[in-house]
Amino acid sequence: MTDKKLFSELQNLATEQRNPRTKHIDTAPTREILRLINEEDHRVAEAVKGELDAITEAVELIVVSLKAGGRLFYFGAGTSGRLGILDASECPPTFGTAPEMVQGVIAGGREAVFRSVEGAEDLESNGTTAFQDAGVRAADVVCGIAASRRTPFVIGAINAANSLGCKTIFITCTPRSKFNISVDVAICPVVGPEVVMGSTRMKSGTAQKMVLNMLTTATMVRLGKIYENMMVDLQMTNQKLVERSRRTVMTVTGITYEQASRLLTDANDHVKTALVMQLSDVTRQEARRRLEAASGFVRIALENKIAPE
Repeated sequence: MTDKKLFSELQNLATEQRNPRTKHIDTAPTREILRLINEEDHRVAEAVKGELDAITEAVELIVVSLKAGGRLFYFGAGTSGRLGILDASECPPTFGTAPEMVQGVIAGGREAVFRSVEGAEDLESNGTTAFQDAGVRAADVVCGIAASRRTPFVIGAINAANSLGCKTIFITCTPRSKFNISVDVAICPVVGPEVVMGSTRMKSGTAQKMVLNMLTTATMVRLGKIYENMMVDLQMTNQKLVERSRRTVMTVTGITYEQASRLLTDANDHVKTALVMQLSDVTRQEARRRLEAASGFVRIALENKIAPE
């Protein structure tokens, strides 16, 4: 792409427009700067709300894939790439998933997570190579994340995913009317011009984070990782998570701290098993059998029913 063509493309992007409400921010006192940022942030949730139908479609695709042994891959650059990696890295401790189930890939590789790697996002071929290196399979879902929609690295990964037969999702903060990339689901929360022109780590980044939270949280609810509104598949890998596990067991069953500690030990530190053991008054082996029959759903296991397909 020539410099003039790129310049023309950038100046017309929704994410690159000037915000008329913040033109005086450079002379504003600190309190006013913060008010302006906060006021603009209020627009983000409404923009995401307008995309709930598309987000629903995306979650359904992911659930079907993960149930069939597929995985979810995020591909992004800069802020978008880091947000994908953040969401992916939080799934194992929160939901007890294998690290391979949700993965984030960023232009420039591991180094780019901590420091900008300039130019890594500028070639579609880099996205294609990263896609191949990640070992993506046709059964997987590939989600591109690019506030501007145009990031070549992300487009390269999406094109490779389409060629392989993967289901594809794209999260962008440009209008759907200007979205021209072939994907199964496009999620387009348009948050308007940034407080600082082109700084998409702000409202656009917040919108992307909100959407990613929705995608994985709703998916994990659908996969039985939540009981009522509590995490019950979390991994007890640090003291905070150990105490959260004990508190969850205490909250659901009404037993004491000491009893919850012993119960979790008897359940091999598995919260779901502990809950079924206590509430159904069964052995660990029977609790595990009921959970397996219920596809991991605690509520169904407590009713000793088989989960529907």
